[in-house]
Amino acid sequence: MGIKSMEVVIATGNMGKLAEFRQMLAPLNMTLHVQSEFGAESAEETGLTFVENAILKARHAARISGLPAIADDSGLEVEYLKGAPGIYSSRFSGEHASDTDNIEKLLHVLEGVPTEQRKARFQCVLVYMRHAEDPIPVICQGAWEGYILEEAIGDHGHGYDPIFCVPDMHCSAAELESAQKNSMSHRAIAMEKLLEELKNL
Repeated sequence: MGIKSMEVVIATGNMGKLAEFRQMLAPLNMTLHVQSEFGAESAEETGLTFVENAILKARHAARISGLPAIADDSGLEVEYLKGAPGIYSSRFSGEHASDTDNIEKLLHVLEGVPTEQRKARFQCVLVYMRHAEDPIPVICQGAWEGYILEEAIGDHGHGYDPIFCVPDMHCSAAELESAQKNSMSHRAIAMEKLLEELKNL
């Protein structure tokens, strides 16, 4: 319970992710900061896995802020594409691609591919580092299974949400209200594990 009321920096500049973090971390009563408050740019994601990139981002945020840091690295894996776009999800259509650019490219690549071959999952790895030199960061992972739709549907969420079908709900992730999404998503699953870990610190 020692982490309650602590200040923590979130290693993201993505406002959609920040909103999700605020809602999910509410039970711990943390004061959350974003790394941009400290005048720093995002860490360079040079890792080859979600875990490596999340650790790079958490260490960078902890170093520039002097605070404990939480970072996530997440992305979409499409089975037909052998796991792509994976760690390159946010820049699938180029280094400064928009969500719309990435969605359009993925739909183009999957054009004509039947539903049964469009299985996909969102992956999320969350890392908590007490300080920049923390030798044993807390690492938690979550996955959300679904498949890729043939067109974008819905106005909520961010990233690939409009084309990610949630089978149990018979709709896209972008059609879910934020509270619904934050109770079942890949980030929600990883966050539930992280909350348990943080309560025991």
